[in-house]
Amino acid sequence: MPLTAYDLTGRSAFITGAAGGIGRAGAVLLASAGATVHGADRDEKGLLETRELINEAGGTCHVHPLDVTDRNQIRDAVAAAGDLDVLAAVAGIMHTSSVLDTADDDLDRVLSVNFKGVLYACQEVARSMIARGASGSLITMASGAVDAASPGLLCYGAAKAAVVQLTKTLATELGRHAIRVNAIAPGWIRTPMTARHDADQQHRAEATMARISPLGRVGEPEDVAHTMLYLASDASAFMTGQILRPNGGVAMPW
Repeated sequence: MPLTAYDLTGRSAFITGAAGGIGRAGAVLLASAGATVHGADRDEKGLLETRELINEAGGTCHVHPLDVTDRNQIRDAVAAAGDLDVLAAVAGIMHTSSVLDTADDDLDRVLSVNFKGVLYACQEVARSMIARGASGSLITMASGAVDAASPGLLCYGAAKAAVVQLTKTLATELGRHAIRVNAIAPGWIRTPMTARHDADQQHRAEATMARISPLGRVGEPEDVAHTMLYLASDASAFMTGQILRPNGGVAMPW
């Protein structure tokens, strides 16, 4: 596959969760490949920092401060972004509790961000693509938590499993419109979400993950961003309904 297959010049990408972590890394990489990036997040300060990084590197980034759990805000931002070719629905949160201690509020909050937020973004971007008869790529963010039991992460794992089902169903429904839909299920990635409040605990957790990985290290946001670029580009033109796992060889990251 020629390197030009990864060229996104003239294309436009909408990325949720773009204020930091994997979303920021993806926004920066897609912009470096030529895409006009529309970054969305509730963290406006982080969004502006992402835009500055992209602009300083010669790219183009527009920011859309919003709450992904609000369908109307998603709809307005997608409309403002105009013709989109790529969606990367990255925004997510994590909650830790045992199954027996999981409260309704916690479950509702995590499902709203991690599943409904992805669903709303996919719906609005796909509708826009179909309306103008355009092909495109929708990228969702699952997790290694879908591959095995995840003690303490019921809400998170359940939401990510729902994202996998959404991805496969959308791929089947949207294929006739030449819209591809794939998910990324990362392993342990060094992001604000996986950070521990205690530095020693953080070091121990990362050391454990590095020890069980065949590659001997934990992942960085850029490792996932390169998978995102692949799925956004023509290099993955015959890929849909798939779950890609940049996980360093560790199927269960928790």
